[in-house]
Amino acid sequence: MKEQLSKDIYPILYIVFFTIAILFSALINSLILKFSTNLGMRNATNTGQIRWGSSSKPSLGGFSFYIVFLISIAMLGVFPSDDDSVFNKQLIGLLAASSLGFLLGLADDAYNTNPLVKFIGQFTCANLLITTGYTIHVSPIIELNYFITVLWVIGLMNSINMLDNMDGITASTSASILLGGVVLIISDKGIDNFYLIVILGVLGALIGFLLFNWHPSKMYMGDTGSQFLGVFLAGISILFFWDYRQDNVSIIDFRQFLFPMLLFIVPLVDTATVFIRRLAKKQSPFVGGKDHTTHHLAYLGLSDRQVATVLLMLSLISVGFVYYLHRHFDNWENIYTIIGFAYFITVFVVMQILYNLGKKQAEAKKLLETTNKDEAVSES
Repeated sequence: MKEQLSKDIYPILYIVFFTIAILFSALINSLILKFSTNLGMRNATNTGQIRWGSSSKPSLGGFSFYIVFLISIAMLGVFPSDDDSVFNKQLIGLLAASSLGFLLGLADDAYNTNPLVKFIGQFTCANLLITTGYTIHVSPIIELNYFITVLWVIGLMNSINMLDNMDGITASTSASILLGGVVLIISDKGIDNFYLIVILGVLGALIGFLLFNWHPSKMYMGDTGSQFLGVFLAGISILFFWDYRQDNVSIIDFRQFLFPMLLFIVPLVDTATVFIRRLAKKQSPFVGGKDHTTHHLAYLGLSDRQVATVLLMLSLISVGFVYYLHRHFDNWENIYTIIGFAYFITVFVVMQILYNLGKKQAEAKKLLETTNKDEAVSES
């Protein structure tokens, strides 16, 4: 009876901790804003990451993510767990890789590190996860599983970093992804899973940060935040998004790709768009620029807040879609796989159409400004 009574209290404890995480994150960011002068200042010219806004603002929001993350892990003895030895190899691996990602981003914010050094750091993060039990199993071929895992971790770290180019985008999108994680964990593992409190803590930190990052923002998360989020989301997704695979399938199970693909739809579509278009122009996809899907939505006439809201709604719709598919997982039919991939492709195609329309709008505006400038010069 005592055990049952205490489990009844756990949802309340989760809600209380989630609320505290939001408030504590808001407090940390408020203190950072108060005491920072030029520490971590970021504008459009001092790094390779080109932002939409032109004003200089502190890029220290990632500190609140990491601090709340550490506090969440420290809550080991307070919240329930389905494993008596919560500090297992996987949890230590998530802590180590996320900490390295945080330090890697901090170094990049402070010194604008060489891309090769950054890649080596990301590769190390991926291998820390792999050696501690984080592997995406897509086939019986171990080398292929290793390659896809490394590609997923490094790809996400760069994708989340590239998406951080406009107020509120990365934080709100990452929050919706973690919300999807909460839904899947509760549905599959129950409420007595320790990772749930870690995810709720980081989710609360993101919401607390959004109070200062929603347009017009007062601060950015910086590479410190985006690199930490990239590796943290990669680890959580490998544990809870990539494990929907039939045991009797000896070849690649396309159904396994659906949940990660849909939950990460915003960063994946944006990164794929930038990569394809820059490679077509023979440009480096790793150099900052104002050619993301976010920018082209703004070129269409949407305000910064509207762009963030549209992408957040898209991400939340995808979370709802994943929940719907998850409910039918035990009685899965091939049509669900087809619908899931069709949804992703539709979103990608629509984004390309909007991208092209935004590009035409930007070119027309630039041509008009040039014409007006030439006319002003000729008149003078």
